[in-house]
Amino acid sequence: MKTTKWRAGGAFWGVVFLYLAAVMCATGADERPIGMSLSEAIELALKHNPELSAQGHDLGVAEARYDAALGRRLPGVDVVGTAMYYQYDQRLLPATANGEAGAFSDKMLSSDIVFSLPIYTGGRLQREQSAARLLRASAERQLARSRSELIYNVSSVYYGILAQRRVIASLEFSREALREHSKRVQEMISVQKAAGVDRLRMDVRVADLEQRMVWEKNVLAVQCRVLANLLGLPAGSPRRTPMGELPELPMASAAELPALAVVLANRSDYQAAQAAIAAQREAVAAASAGHLPTVTVQGSYGRRLAVESSDRRSGLDSTTDMGWGGVVFNVPVFAGGQVSARVREERARLAAAEERLRKLALQIELELETASLNIQSARERLEALAKTSEQAQESLRIEREKYELGKGSITDVLDAQTALLDTETAMSRALADYHTARAQLALAKGE
Repeated sequence: MKTTKWRAGGAFWGVVFLYLAAVMCATGADERPIGMSLSEAIELALKHNPELSAQGHDLGVAEARYDAALGRRLPGVDVVGTAMYYQYDQRLLPATANGEAGAFSDKMLSSDIVFSLPIYTGGRLQREQSAARLLRASAERQLARSRSELIYNVSSVYYGILAQRRVIASLEFSREALREHSKRVQEMISVQKAAGVDRLRMDVRVADLEQRMVWEKNVLAVQCRVLANLLGLPAGSPRRTPMGELPELPMASAAELPALAVVLANRSDYQAAQAAIAAQREAVAAASAGHLPTVTVQGSYGRRLAVESSDRRSGLDSTTDMGWGGVVFNVPVFAGGQVSARVREERARLAAAEERLRKLALQIELELETASLNIQSARERLEALAKTSEQAQESLRIEREKYELGKGSITDVLDAQTALLDTETAMSRALADYHTARAQLALAKGE
């Protein structure tokens, strides 16, 4: 089976592609942009796009939060130093027996190594660690989705630029054709085979084409700026421009859309939302653990110094070691409703996240159907325009011959020229729409 022939007139497009080579994406004749393929454009965007880089740093934030949550479950060791001044003299160390002598001072120095290990928190620390792990997974999948969206955006703009170049080339070709025909009209006027007003009509048509070219070139320049923005290249980098031409319309495919469940399993943004919901469930459980008691193992060992102790002259030691260890049991009795309020807050966030997940599933289904319809529509438009293009070229040839034989009017010639130009412009844009829709479908399917 042969592919659909959407081009009409080999000679016409031969001249068109000569103009394509001369069209540049931005102003400045001295600047020579570097051509790049679509794969090279995507590679540059993935490497330099600032938003994608920012999301990479967001993933780093999620990883750091996970490490912090893990660290809260591990033993903590601190070095604590104090310098205290008291209104009245204080004993350096508590007495260990009745009548035991000791050193006293109103100025105390101490340095301690303090050890702390939570052994039971009602599951709060474990839940917080689990939530941080799930949020890290969500950030990873969201980054993957952002990469896919960036690839789609670059592809869409890339195809749009190639189509816009074809539109400009069509205008160039039509203008040059009118200029050549205008010379022929002038010859006919000189031998009194045509009226002078025909030349004026031709000039008006050429002027209209020139103003359209100005507009279309401005559109092209804007598209190139958008592509440069997506590529995220630093200032001073050589300008990059798409090279080549729009791919041929491929053979019709009978492939059906995959089941929604398969697509949801492939969509990284849906997986990210699912991971975020699982993390939020852990956050609810961690907040609920605030009602439960906590048990912590603690210990301390350090040095004490009674500064300027008068008891030192009596032979009492004013500096000594001090150590202790034990288990701290804490039961929350009343916190002003803070724990209950936090639980309600986390549950409300969970309910909101679940509704957003349902909305995302509906959005994905819509994206699949929209992309499929866009592909079908663009293909049908191209097939119809291929026939129309052949008819428009033949109509223009006939109207020119009729005019030269004195059996037609210049208005008919100009109308036929306009019809051909509009057809070729529509074909260029429909072809870009087709390739963009295919990229849109791949994005919707999570590929």
